[in-house]
This record gives sequence, C-alpha cells and structure tokens, in this order.
Amino acid sequence: MKRTLMSAIALAGALALAGCSGSEPAQDTAAVSGDQAEHNDADVMFAQMMIPHHEQAIEMSDVVLAKPDADPAVTDLATQIKAAQAPEIEELGGWLDAWGAERSSEHGGHAGMDGMMSDDDMQALGDAAGPEASRLFLEQMIAHHQGAVEMAEEEIESGQDPAAVELAQTIVDTQTAEIETMENLLASM
Repeated sequence: MKRTLMSAIALAGALALAGCSGSEPAQDTAAVSGDQAEHNDADVMFAQMMIPHHEQAIEMSDVVLAKPDADPAVTDLATQIKAAQAPEIEELGGWLDAWGAERSSEHGGHAGMDGMMSDDDMQALGDAAGPEASRLFLEQMIAHHQGAVEMAEEEIESGQDPAAVELAQTIVDTQTAEIETMENLLASM
C-alpha cells in the first residue's frame, strides 16, 4: 500500500511539474491511481464513501480507547482498527486527488450509508462505561464493518482501478475476520 501511495504522490508531483512547464503534457484524460490504470465511477464512489466510513470507525475506536474500564481485548481490537484504517484513508484520498475527484460524493450526507452510526448511536457509545461500553462498541462495530464489507464487495464487482479493487478485497478479508473476532468477544461477555 505504501508503494501505491508513493506512486500516486509521485504521479501527482510529475503532473504538477508538467503543468508548470508551459507545454501541454501528454496524458490520458482519465486520471490514474498509483498503478497507472484508468478508473471508473464505481472507484470514485468507493473512495468517497469509504473515507467517512473509515473516519467514523476511527472515531468509534477513539471513544472506546478513552474509557479506562473498557475490556482490554476490545481496546486491542480498537487499536488494530485504527492502525489499519488510517493509512487506508490516506490512500483513498490520494486516489481522489489524482483522479481530480472531490473528497465527498454528490450524495450529500453519509448518515444513510451502510453501517454508519447515527449521532444518537455515537452519543450512546460515548455515555456508556465499563462492560456496557465494550459491548456497545462491539455491536456497533460489527454493523459498521458489515456496511464496509458490502461497499467493498460492490467495488470488487464494479470497480475498474486494480489498486482500488485490491484495497476493497483487503477490506473484505480483514473486516470479515474482525467481525468474527468481535462476535466471539460478544459471546464471551
């Protein structure tokens, strides 16, 4: 993933320099990812929707990590989620920049997006303590991950950019495994 991000950054820098040279750069009208491949609308939508989805997962993780009485297995998982999703946000944003696409979709708010928590859900998590906070985090994150898996599966089916499809497959694999871990933690509570 770092190589893909670095390639996207290098491409963006090269395009910026070419634009400053005063001559018309020879480039395809379609923007490209780090793999120099064309993208389609499904790739753009995937990146635009996954960024706020990942941002909320990090926010949820921060909430439970701030609770001194949260279950250590839950806080370990929250730390793992943050470590995986923060770099993915950067990668997704780099693609949108390279593609010349806005960071947010034309669909407005993301409240109706699969797996997104409402303000009330987030407040309930913030207000919960101890075992209740751990349980609520797991229940909410399972739903949240299920939404991410659905979005990633759509990208795998409809996306064109190989790097975006590869990231979508990574999301399906890692978040499906995390869902199983969370279900096991819930069952043991």
